[in-house]
Amino acid sequence: MMEIPVYLITGFLESGKTAFLKDVLASPDFADGTRSLLMVCEQGVEEYDANELAHGNIDVVYVENEEDLTREYMEQLQKRYRPLRVFVEYNGMWDPAHLMGENLPRRWEVVQTIALVDGSTFDMFLTNMRSMLSNIFLNAELVIFNRCSLDMDLQKYRRAIKAVNNQAMLSFEDEEGNQLELGKEQPPYDLNAETIRIEDEDYGLWFLDVSDSPERYRDKKVSFRAKVMIPPRFTAGCFVPGRNAMTCCANDIRFIGYVCKYKELSRLKNKQWVNVTAKIRYEYHPEYRAEGPVLYAQEVVPTDPPSDDLVYFN
Repeated sequence: MMEIPVYLITGFLESGKTAFLKDVLASPDFADGTRSLLMVCEQGVEEYDANELAHGNIDVVYVENEEDLTREYMEQLQKRYRPLRVFVEYNGMWDPAHLMGENLPRRWEVVQTIALVDGSTFDMFLTNMRSMLSNIFLNAELVIFNRCSLDMDLQKYRRAIKAVNNQAMLSFEDEEGNQLELGKEQPPYDLNAETIRIEDEDYGLWFLDVSDSPERYRDKKVSFRAKVMIPPRFTAGCFVPGRNAMTCCANDIRFIGYVCKYKELSRLKNKQWVNVTAKIRYEYHPEYRAEGPVLYAQEVVPTDPPSDDLVYFN
């Protein structure tokens, strides 16, 4: 039985979700008459034209309360409208778990999650609603910043998203929808040094950049202070030297680091602080289930913990 794809569009109020979905539904890829359902969980200034949607064989329903978004409710929608695909304009303040896994009706599957951001107000949300970032960006494959200008601190915006979801693709657009080229941010350490020394305060920036910019780090040697983490049933001969990072708020602390191969692993203890000197390679590793940065330790030396255990992405 064929799966029913669900396209999830999320973001804060007035971030451009409705305008984006209008463009998507009118595009050649989706304006093909396939029976579709549009679930609108947040109403802003811009509205949908019900007659225009009906002409495209798209039914629309409005969900006003988060508690109404249950599996039973969505199963009722499936029986009533029998959609072959579903679009959801989601409320950025709601828990996205409602549309994940077993909460969805049988055959419904979220195939793409896109987050919209109004660049002109993002600083305000960073200051006042940082704890909401995980809800919006954690599972997004693509984050689109609109209404941006090059005089904004777009690199800071990028780091804020990557701290929550390092795999997300980011796009920045100006008021007219033109793509803005952000360019590569220059790190605060010497990329040309024989051994690149990553200071404690720069670990977060390095963690993001080493994944985004393999051309900068391939076969380079790095040195940094980290905590030893040897997860249960981890790949033999490997550990993760990493740090606790505040990804969005004080309540969201995560351990971040990359797989490190070390021949003398038996000498290390979990949660021990060490200075690691390692060469960076990019290769497939089963812990990633994909290609990624793999460290080959040349030296691992016990050391004292830093004055501040937490890593920040600024």
